[in-house]
Amino acid sequence: MIEARPDAQPLIVRLRNFVGDTVLSLPALRLLAQHGYRLELVGKGWARGLLEAEGWPVHVRPAKFGDRLTQLRELRQRFRAEDPGFDRRSNTLLLPYAFSAALDARLAGLKAEGHAGDGRSWLLRRAHPRRDGRHTLVEYWELACDFLGIQAEPPADIHVKVTAAQREQAMALLAGQGLEAGRYVLICPFANGRVEFLDRSWPAFPAFVQRLQAAGRRVVIVPGPAEVQGAKDLYPDAIRLDGVALGVYNALLQLAGLVVSNDTGPAHMAAGVGARLLSVLGPTDPTRWAPWGSSVTVMRRWPEWGSVDEVLSAVDQALP
Repeated sequence: MIEARPDAQPLIVRLRNFVGDTVLSLPALRLLAQHGYRLELVGKGWARGLLEAEGWPVHVRPAKFGDRLTQLRELRQRFRAEDPGFDRRSNTLLLPYAFSAALDARLAGLKAEGHAGDGRSWLLRRAHPRRDGRHTLVEYWELACDFLGIQAEPPADIHVKVTAAQREQAMALLAGQGLEAGRYVLICPFANGRVEFLDRSWPAFPAFVQRLQAAGRRVVIVPGPAEVQGAKDLYPDAIRLDGVALGVYNALLQLAGLVVSNDTGPAHMAAGVGARLLSVLGPTDPTRWAPWGSSVTVMRRWPEWGSVDEVLSAVDQALP
């Protein structure tokens, strides 16, 4: 955890609405904290669990427009009382690219910076370019560098933190299923959204899991709230852990012998905690969206998907 300096300036940071993007923004957030900012994050409720080990407060963003403005205005009033210079400087950084994020900040009286585009530059105190050919992590990193007025290279690994309590909870869940650390394959087979109208889910995932289990591998799945029924239907023999908070999920990923995943938020979590990860990609562009880290193996052959045999061979090479 990065301890905030006593003289740290409050900075509101609007997170994106997706787990993977939030993981990929972590190096940029840490860079801001290292340069004297006390981060006050605004985002989805799940971000609290995901970022718990970092120690940054997360203000849960309301769904309604009026409630969002009230929240931001109250934060502005609070930080003005703490920091007399709050209103005289850039005091908000927007990670989302959307027009609405800039509009919310402007109407709340905040002085925001963020990427140009979507016709929103006039709402920002300063708009920064989105450079071509960048991985998404690098986009967020360069935005933080532009905000700070520095140049720096992004880290090779994200190093998502896991608390002792999260690890203990994960170990208890595993023990309840008769599992040991390093002795199971954790699968992340669901992927919300599409790429150019194409499904990001590996269609052979169910057949792959059947073959994996036939070979004697213990398979674990941690479905999100909207994925429980799909997990029951498609992976009935996998060990299913429902209702797991994202911080504990980080620990389960870290403790796995191997993680096999689609293009999905938990894949970025797995890479972030340093889990050994096989990332099976289809239409997703890996130069922009591959999980980031030295423990990642990307398997992509497009316009065809990789075969079950190819992925099973990679599993056998990765595990004893």
